[in-house]
Amino acid sequence: MRGRPRTHSWKNKFGYALRGLRRAFRTQTSFAVHLVIACVAVAAAAVFRVTAFEWVLLVAAIGMVLVAETFNTAIESLARAVDTQFHPRLRDALDIASAAVLLAAVTAVVIGMCIFIPALYRFFHRIL
Repeated sequence: MRGRPRTHSWKNKFGYALRGLRRAFRTQTSFAVHLVIACVAVAAAAVFRVTAFEWVLLVAAIGMVLVAETFNTAIESLARAVDTQFHPRLRDALDIASAAVLLAAVTAVVIGMCIFIPALYRFFHRIL
């Protein structure tokens, strides 16, 4: 690939990955929204003192959504680089990538509900 050194040190590889994360965050509002929601979920988990197993589920759900969103962003970027005109196959690829994000987000919401509804119940039960 032009513009990159032929030897890829681990430092360079991490640099490319961090550049990709910055690019996704700056160019994709969905990525930024998911990241903010993830921070809120982590803060809520800390406040409600969820179990270690619930932490594992929460981190996996957050990771799943962010990974799906990152792949979606990569596919969008590649599709736009390949052709700027409408093409049904590119549209299908973009729609399928978006569907993956939707499935990941819905799964994360269900996991979040399984964690936070009982946590809220315990919290309010202690107060009242």
